Amino acid sequence: MRLVVVESPAKAKTINKYLGSGYKVVASYGHVRDLLSKDGSVRPDDDFSMVWEVGKDGKKHLQVISNELAKCDELLLATDPDREGEAISWHIKELLQESKKLKVSVKRIVFHEITKNAIKDAIAHPRDIDSSLVDAYLARRALDYLVGFTLSPILWRKLPGSKSAGRVQSVALRIIVDREAEIEAFQKKEYWSIEAKFQAKNKKLFDARLVCAAGKKLEKFSIVNAEQANAIKASLVDRKFFVESVETKVVKRNPAPAFITSTLQQEASRKLGFSAKKTMRLAQTLYEGVDIDGGRTALITYMRTDSVNLSNEAVGKIRDLILDKYGKDFLPEKPRFYQTKVKNAQEAHEAIRPVDAAIVPETLKGKIDADLLKLYGLVWKRAVASQMSSAEFNQTQVDISDDKKNVFRANGNVLKFEGFIKVYLEGKDEEEEVEGLLPPLDKGDETPMKKLDALQHLTSPPPRFSEASLVKKLEELGIGRPSTYAAILQVLQDRGYAKLVKKFFIPEIRGRIVSSFLRNFFTKYVEYGFTANLEQSLDDISNGSKSKLEILKNFWKEFSENVDQTKDVRTAEVIDKLNDELEKLLFSTENCEISRMCPQCKTGELSLKMGRFGAFVGCSRHPECSYVKRFADTSAGESDETIAQSSEYPKILGTDPVDGCEISLRKGPYGIYVQKDIKQPASEPKKGAKKSPKEKPPRSSIPGFIKPENINLQTALALLRFPKTLGEYDGEEVKAGIGRFGPYVFFKGKYISAPKNESIFTMTLNDAIELIKKKS
Repeated sequence: MRLVVVESPAKAKTINKYLGSGYKVVASYGHVRDLLSKDGSVRPDDDFSMVWEVGKDGKKHLQVISNELAKCDELLLATDPDREGEAISWHIKELLQESKKLKVSVKRIVFHEITKNAIKDAIAHPRDIDSSLVDAYLARRALDYLVGFTLSPILWRKLPGSKSAGRVQSVALRIIVDREAEIEAFQKKEYWSIEAKFQAKNKKLFDARLVCAAGKKLEKFSIVNAEQANAIKASLVDRKFFVESVETKVVKRNPAPAFITSTLQQEASRKLGFSAKKTMRLAQTLYEGVDIDGGRTALITYMRTDSVNLSNEAVGKIRDLILDKYGKDFLPEKPRFYQTKVKNAQEAHEAIRPVDAAIVPETLKGKIDADLLKLYGLVWKRAVASQMSSAEFNQTQVDISDDKKNVFRANGNVLKFEGFIKVYLEGKDEEEEVEGLLPPLDKGDETPMKKLDALQHLTSPPPRFSEASLVKKLEELGIGRPSTYAAILQVLQDRGYAKLVKKFFIPEIRGRIVSSFLRNFFTKYVEYGFTANLEQSLDDISNGSKSKLEILKNFWKEFSENVDQTKDVRTAEVIDKLNDELEKLLFSTENCEISRMCPQCKTGELSLKMGRFGAFVGCSRHPECSYVKRFADTSAGESDETIAQSSEYPKILGTDPVDGCEISLRKGPYGIYVQKDIKQPASEPKKGAKKSPKEKPPRSSIPGFIKPENINLQTALALLRFPKTLGEYDGEEVKAGIGRFGPYVFFKGKYISAPKNESIFTMTLNDAIELIKKKS
C-alpha cells in the first residue's frame, strides 16, 4: 500500500478516482506548521535557525497522516509543484522523522494537471525533496519574519496607530503612494487640435485632423491656446481640398500567450471584475476539480506559474480543436511558441490552460457555478487563441491637402481576417483610440470640407492603479511572486494603508505616513531595485547558485544596523521629516496655499500628530488651542472629486454675527455635521473653586437633501436654529426641526413628516398648520 499526501481534500477526492486499491490519498490541508508568531522565532545568532509551531489543526491532520502511514510501505508527497508545495512536503517529512513515525521510503512526486495520465506519470517518475527549493522558501520566510517583527515595533513607537510593515507590501504601498504624489503634482497642460469633416465622392463623410499648417508640421503642443487655434481655423475656411495620398497596408496582430498567474489576475479584473483574491480562489477550485454529471473533473492546470509554455500534447489537442471548430484558415502552419517577459521567472512548468480543450465552456453552462464558468471560459479562450492564426487589418492613411500646404490626415483600420480575435482579445488598462472605416478614396479626389472645429484638450494625470495594473507593475519590476500578489493587495487594504475606490487604489493617510517614514529612514529597503534584486537572490538559492546563509547574513548585517540607528532617532525628528515631506497633504488651505499657521488661534504652528486612532494635524499651543484637523477615510460612495482631495475637517465656515462664536463643518463617526463653538471663560477658576461642567457645543447633522460641499455659513446657522418654535395653534406650541428621518413638524407630542427639501428653512406657522391638517 502506498500513501499519497496532497494539500486539499478536494484534490484528494479527485485523485482517489484515478488510483486503484493499492493507494490511499489523504490531505495535509496546506501547511501543518508555521513559524512561532512571536519575537525570536528566527535566530540570526544561531545561523538563522527557526522555531516552528504545529497548530491544533496541524496536529490533527498530521495524526491522520501518521495513522495511515502505519498501514503503508511507501510515502509519496504530492503537494503543489512550487516552492510552497515543496516546503509543505519537507515539513511533513521532518515532523514524521522527529516523531520517529517515518519507517518507510519517502518520495516526492509532482504534476501540473489532475488527470489520470499526469498522476500515473508522476508516480512513475518520483524524486527526492529539492533541498534548494526548500532553502529558498526558508530564506523567504526568514526575511519576511525579520523585516516584519523588527520593523513593526519601530513603527508602533515612532508612529502610534500604525499597523505593521512588510518586506514586499511596503514596496507595493510605495508604488501606490508615489502614483498619488504624481497625480497631486500634475499640472494640466492645454493644447488644441483642428479637426474637420470631409465629403468623399460617394457623399459619405469622414473625419480628419490637421497635421500640417502652412507647411509646418504640427506636434501635440504646437497649438497651445484658443487665439492660435482660431487663427489657423480662419485660414482654412473656404479652401479647396483634394486627396494628396492614399497608403494602405496589411497589418498583422498576433495573439497573447496562455495565462500565467499575473496575467490571469489582470484579465479577470479587467473583463470579469474579479479581485485577485477571488480569481485565485476560483482557479484553485477549477484546478482541484468540480462535480460535473455525477463525476469529479479537474478543468485547468496548476494556477501558480510564470511560465508561458504549453506541453506538446496540449498544443496538439488545441490545434485539433481549432481545425475542427474554426477551420484551416484559423490554424497557423506551425505551433506558436512564446518566451516569458517576467523578470526572474522561476517556475518551469506550464502556463495555465484547460486540462482538456475539448471541454468547451458552452457545454458547462448550468452544470457548474456561474463564476467558475466565467473564469474557465477566460482560461479556455486565452489558451485556444494563443495557438490560432494572426488577425489581419487593412490599415489606411489618407492625406488631404490644399494648395497652401495645409494637410489633414485620416486613418482607417478595418478588420480583414478575424484570426484569434474570433475567440479572444486581450484587455487593456487604458482606452485605445478606435479607428473606423474610411469611404473609398483615390488620389486627386476633391473632398469638400463640411465642418471645421478647433477643439481644446487638457492633458490628464497618470491613472491610479487598479488591481490589474498594480499586479502588472509588480511583475514588471520583479517584485513578489505569482503566489503572493493576491495576498499583497489584500494586506494593504486590511491594514488600512490603501483602499479600493471604484476599482482603483487610493492611499490612506496612514499609508502615506508609513510610506514616508520608511522612505526617509529605511530608504534602501523600499527601493524597487533592491527588492527585485533580493527576489533574484532567492531564485539563485532555488537553483543552487547561492547559499541561504550567505543571503541572510548579508541582508541582516545592514538591516540590523539601520534598525539600531533609527531606534535612536527622536520622535520629534521623525515628525519634522514627515511635516516637510507631506506638507502639501497636511497643511494646504482652501486656496491651495501651504500654511502652517493655526487658523484658529493665529499664533500656534500646525504639525502632524499621531494618536491611537490615527493621524491628525494639531496646534503647537495645545491644550490652550483646541484646533484639530482630522483625516477622513475615503469610501466607495464618494465622488471622484471628493476622493481626489484631502479631507478638510473641521472646515471653518465663519462666525455667528450675533455672538461671534465660530461655526464649522466637521466629520464624526456618524457622518458630516455643523457645530457652533462655545466661547470659554477668559480666566481659570480660582484655586479650590469647583470647575463648572463644560458646556456642549450646539450641533446639527446634515440632512440628506443637502450636499456637504454646498454648506455655507448661512445654511449652517439655519440648521443650528433647529428645532425652532413657529408659534401656537389650538392652544399648543408648534415646532419645526430636522431629525434622523428628515424634516418634521412637532405638535401635541407627535412628529409629522415634512417635505424632504429646503422648504423646512422657510416654513411658517401657516405652512405647519396646513401640514398638520393634512396629516390629521
